[in-house]
Amino acid sequence: MLNIAIAGACGRMGRMLIDAVQAADDCRLSGALDVAGSPALGADPLAAGGGRSGLAITADLRAGLAGADVLIDFTRPAGTLAHLAVCRELGVRAVVGTTGFDDAQRAQIAEHARHIGIVMAPNMSLGVNVVLKLLDVAARALRDGYDVEVIEAHHRHKVDAPSGTALAMGQVVADALGRDLKACAVYGREGVTGERDPKAIGFATVRGGDIVGDHTVLFAGTGERIEITHRAASRATYAQGSLRAARFLAGRGPGLYGMADVLGL
Repeated sequence: MLNIAIAGACGRMGRMLIDAVQAADDCRLSGALDVAGSPALGADPLAAGGGRSGLAITADLRAGLAGADVLIDFTRPAGTLAHLAVCRELGVRAVVGTTGFDDAQRAQIAEHARHIGIVMAPNMSLGVNVVLKLLDVAARALRDGYDVEVIEAHHRHKVDAPSGTALAMGQVVADALGRDLKACAVYGREGVTGERDPKAIGFATVRGGDIVGDHTVLFAGTGERIEITHRAASRATYAQGSLRAARFLAGRGPGLYGMADVLGL
């Protein structure tokens, strides 16, 4: 059995991950973490669904990670970095779905990955990661004469924009086209903007309601346009992808892996 601890156990994604672990024949919930001050601390992580695990949700990282083979973390950048430091200390591998890291924080994660195995991806959906591969193919084929725009939509509670997935899609396209995303990205347009720079990669963000996650990359040419779209109807797809990543890490040594590694892409 693969022993899995869940960070952010009381959040929407945390609860979905706990359900996925419970439903998996080869996984066991070994710990549940949440922030200090959470009203759920001390409660059984299965209590919301009427179940019983014999565990208690805790803010004590070492207690929550005791006996874990892998931590799955969809929280916030500062929290994830604190969790990874303890994972490194205890030799616990990690699956990181948190987004919004800056360059310095990414460097810290890379340093932790010299000591433990980490799968890190802005989106754990298997479908999204297949789309990333398709975008690479499309961008190379549509190199000339096509403008690229990335449109994403998420629920009203999402705190970062554009989404990590949208940025990953833009990065794949930029790499395929030999462009520097930092130099060519356009994150908003207002007023008299002038003609579109043909080298630009545009991003548009929608926030509202309970949208789980929609992403479209538009290649707009003369007389035609190609749209590559992924729509998530449930967070369950992220949970199942996370479990696949956790299984991938079992028995692997230190390193920073992506979902392309997990899927053999």
